[in-house]
Amino acid sequence: MLEQDRFLHGFALLLCICLGSLLSGIAVSEIPLGSKLSVGESNSWVSSNVDFAIGFYNFPDQPKQFSVGIRFNSKSVPVDKQTVVWVAGGDVTVGNNSYFQLQENGELVLFDALQGEEVWTSKTSQLSVALAVLRDDGNLVLLNENRDVIWQSFDSPTDTLLPGQRLSTFRTLRAASQNYVSSLYSLYMNVSGQLQLRWESSIIYWSAGRPSHSNLSAVLSSDGSLQLVALNLERFWSVFGEDHNDTVRFRFLRLDVDGNLRLYSWMEVSQTWRSVWQAVENQCNVFATCDQQGICAFNASGSHVCTCPFHHAVQSNSKCLVSSQHDCKPGSIMVEHANMFLYGIYPVHDFISLTSLDKCKSMCLSDPSCTAVTFTNDGSAKCRMMKTQYVSGYSDPSLSATSFVKRCSDPLAADPIFPLKSPPQAYKEPYNICIPCLVGAASGTIFVFIVIQLGMGFYLYKRKNIYRRLASLAHSRPGSKCLIILSFTEIKELTGNFSDQIGPKMFKGALPDKQPVAVKELEGTIEARKFRAAVSKVGSIYHEGLAKLEGYCCEFDHRYLVYEYAENGSLDKYIENPTLAERLTWRKRMDISLSVGRAIFYLHTECREFLCHGNLKCENVVLDENFEAKVKEFGLGMLYGEASSRRASAQKDVEDFGKMVLTLVSGFKEVKDVLDWAYKEWMEGNPENVVDKRLKNEVDAEELECALRIAFWCLQADERVKPSMGEVVKVLEGTLPADPPPPPFSCLISAREVEDTSESGSEV
Repeated sequence: MLEQDRFLHGFALLLCICLGSLLSGIAVSEIPLGSKLSVGESNSWVSSNVDFAIGFYNFPDQPKQFSVGIRFNSKSVPVDKQTVVWVAGGDVTVGNNSYFQLQENGELVLFDALQGEEVWTSKTSQLSVALAVLRDDGNLVLLNENRDVIWQSFDSPTDTLLPGQRLSTFRTLRAASQNYVSSLYSLYMNVSGQLQLRWESSIIYWSAGRPSHSNLSAVLSSDGSLQLVALNLERFWSVFGEDHNDTVRFRFLRLDVDGNLRLYSWMEVSQTWRSVWQAVENQCNVFATCDQQGICAFNASGSHVCTCPFHHAVQSNSKCLVSSQHDCKPGSIMVEHANMFLYGIYPVHDFISLTSLDKCKSMCLSDPSCTAVTFTNDGSAKCRMMKTQYVSGYSDPSLSATSFVKRCSDPLAADPIFPLKSPPQAYKEPYNICIPCLVGAASGTIFVFIVIQLGMGFYLYKRKNIYRRLASLAHSRPGSKCLIILSFTEIKELTGNFSDQIGPKMFKGALPDKQPVAVKELEGTIEARKFRAAVSKVGSIYHEGLAKLEGYCCEFDHRYLVYEYAENGSLDKYIENPTLAERLTWRKRMDISLSVGRAIFYLHTECREFLCHGNLKCENVVLDENFEAKVKEFGLGMLYGEASSRRASAQKDVEDFGKMVLTLVSGFKEVKDVLDWAYKEWMEGNPENVVDKRLKNEVDAEELECALRIAFWCLQADERVKPSMGEVVKVLEGTLPADPPPPPFSCLISAREVEDTSESGSEV
């Protein structure tokens, strides 16, 4: 508990609240249209009880980057303890001279003066907003003339819940970003009535409630309890803080950056925020709590620490990575670590089998891709195999798990090599030398050499300056995740003047550290402000199933995106090429479907704001060196001004995903030509006829049935019956059954008939 006090105190000290807001903030009951907050004026809007205020703030390590947030404002809470409880746009930051305004059309807008454009809005311009109010409970609301709530900050939480605020089904809290990278930790309320702490979207490391109730919400009560309640306020689960029912003026629930969910209370006597409850008692049980810094353990004082116990591990930029075995010529050995449980991250998919300890070791030793294994026996002997350098976990004397990490064995001593004596040279008569001839030849050679050196020096100087700038951008600080901003000249340097084309308007290149990248050329007519805003949003997103955006070029009429490079290229070439198609085994095709599904689900529900792909197809799925699928070119619809509702955008991705699954199953790239045939074969009990003929007898009948059903559901013409991506992923994971789907185009035919009838009627 003392450790949490220190953590919270340290975080609060980092928060530099604009002191001018205390002077210029005015307690108002209403915020009229046209009201504005600006960075330069340091003004704020304050609730009528003066307990909350909204205004600009920044952090000491980012003095020129500002966010708009609601914070505690009570005089009883010192300035350095006035915690921010809501942030407009989540991770969005703006520069000097920016402003936050309730416009005359009723829309809240955050305008970045640095980019010269709006970076976040409440999207309420068409909803007849008449005014705004910062309520006494910390909720910023937009009202119409009838005082009905049109929009409220309580419906779009960031990392915090205040008393009375609901986290309803499909809503998410996400921990604050670090080093410009969105956190992978989230608190999620699922449709089955469970509150879940998750890492990415696939790892659930804590949950509350039973999976038997729907339409539940998580609510923090004013008396210090966290509850799961139904719409009629019936309570199904609750947990209480240590000071439950005590007189406490301020409380909040926050998902902290370390992945733990904590309930905080304000202590008037000590003038501190105190953690009175946390979801995961043992911090080491929070998945990937040490991320890439090793494994979690507890020191003598009882505090958790991250250590790197692998003496042979690669330690770069404070990362603790298990050594790669690809160049292990002397052979490998398994190093034992008792009372230690390991698991892989990036990716997280370990291979678990039921076997003995000795067999577990030998399996890893004989598998070139295996890096570590963990053996446990809690009634059944299990072997967890990892195939990644990114390994995390925890260690404790009470753990019955034993882990083995592969390392290269010591190389054999080599025989010393002694220098050989040169044989005696035979005596030769000296030759007569023409001194003037030698001087003339030397002078001419030196002159030509100097001219060549000057030319090469000038070229290398320009080239070196470019690469030096690239290196400084890419490595401005250890672990930097900032987007690299490149000039068109630098793009040409990276790609060798676009000499290696790997796809339509796609070129292979390399950064100065030899890291390969893929450079995508876009239309030069895209508006610069819109382009920068879109890439800034896309560049802050990380998921193992999404191709990482490394940088971009926006210079004159040049628009380029720089992605991480995928060694095995795009998925479509494996579908089209008969030879390459043999590498797409049935197991790999199902893995690709699940990986892509999880990535799209992440875009729809796990990001700060909903993001659709908009153009999901085999060409936009690439395979890395491990043949793992990564989705690229997501979110590019923002660049072309494609405006559609969230539901319509999500349904488009679902439909495109269904086409991709059917392509992977059948091997046909043009799904529309075979959809009716595939559905007919399935209905007649011959699903095996739909399977790609290039596949051997390796198809799992149950997986085939599952894949076809979910593909047909995704391709339903009636959008009301299409599944969400969350439901799609659960079906592919095997945790949710799929009913037999109706004909995909039956509804479409009837809809067309109605449309044709209405058109002919209007003509008459």
